[in-house]
Amino acid sequence: NQSNITVWSTNLTGAVRSQVVAELLPNGNFVLRDSKSNGQDVFFWQSFDHPTDTLLPHMKLGLDRKTENNRVLTSWKNSYDPSSGYLSYKLEMLGLPEFFMWRSKVPVFRSGPWDGIRFSGIPEMQIWKHINISYNFTENTEEVAYTYRVTTPNVYARLMMDFQGFLQLSTWNPAMSEWNMFWLSSTDECDTYPSCNPTNSYCDANKMPRCNCIKGFVPGNPQERSLNNSFTECLRKTQLSCSGDGFFLMRKMKLPATTGAIVDKRIGVKECEEKCINNCNCTAFANTNIQDGGSGCVIWTSELTDIRSYADA
Repeated sequence: NQSNITVWSTNLTGAVRSQVVAELLPNGNFVLRDSKSNGQDVFFWQSFDHPTDTLLPHMKLGLDRKTENNRVLTSWKNSYDPSSGYLSYKLEMLGLPEFFMWRSKVPVFRSGPWDGIRFSGIPEMQIWKHINISYNFTENTEEVAYTYRVTTPNVYARLMMDFQGFLQLSTWNPAMSEWNMFWLSSTDECDTYPSCNPTNSYCDANKMPRCNCIKGFVPGNPQERSLNNSFTECLRKTQLSCSGDGFFLMRKMKLPATTGAIVDKRIGVKECEEKCINNCNCTAFANTNIQDGGSGCVIWTSELTDIRSYADA
């Protein structure tokens, strides 16, 4: 600025052999490139690697394994201050990859892991195709990232996180010159992390009380439930015997938090069940991919947290 103070910088250093060009590409990506690169996707720096509160089509949210850059959404401080706020939406890798929304250092929302079709905690993703949006989640040696694109020309979309902690998917209305919100996250109490404080319980927005113990578990203190329709713990009716234990199938559910879960994508559901039976600490198992009859295996060996049911998933 006029006081010779740096207002913004890429924090990029290094020697270059020719002139560097700054260019705003048609997709909204602001890049620094070699003037002789002839428009090839070889950039010294690009804004798509540094999201703010908005994810545009073809941007990637998640981890670049080569650079170890975890691309994160960060909210505005408030509705009129675009400086970095207190909320972030970040990929976590301590089990199956899944996104968490953090308010400072406190988790407030969890996407659930990718199940081959959508994130298990965002079933509404399946209706995005009605506004001509397709999406993908990639996990390989180079990256673990989510991206989306618009399949119809001249249609514009954006996914953003507002300062109140809501994810919004909007499309541009050229006739009205405004963004029309198509989807909003966290629409009921069951979307808040954790959905129910007692472990081994699940949340059902259509029931009262909304938190109930999983089948096979009971409230630790039944008097708590009779007094105020709430409870502080769910205890197993019968302790695991490590022989002859069975399983209860829970349909249309958000998978429990996978932090610390055991993942083996090489085996199917039958082998997964056997692996769980042979592990005396196993509390639940599921496929990692629900497509084509299911594949992959995730096993939980601790208390189950942040589970919710969906009326239509």
